[in-house]
Amino acid sequence: MWAFFSARFRMWLLLAIAAPLLGWLLGRIGDLIEARRGPNGVSRVLQQGREFLRRRSRGPLAARRAADPTGVRDAGAPRR
Repeated sequence: MWAFFSARFRMWLLLAIAAPLLGWLLGRIGDLIEARRGPNGVSRVLQQGREFLRRRSRGPLAARRAADPTGVRDAGAPRR
């Protein structure tokens, strides 16, 4: 079934479904290791992997939208 999907649709599926799930799994494993043994190199690498996949799965414009204080979600923006 996977072979019948277009390359663009397969890439979308990977980025929309597999990347967030993998990021969640990496973070969960990192949290469990950190809870048992304290902060260490392995838990930090797993949590960095979670953050990398979180940024990648939200798209390249997500960082700009979050960093823009004058965006639509600004609480001080006047209502129309």
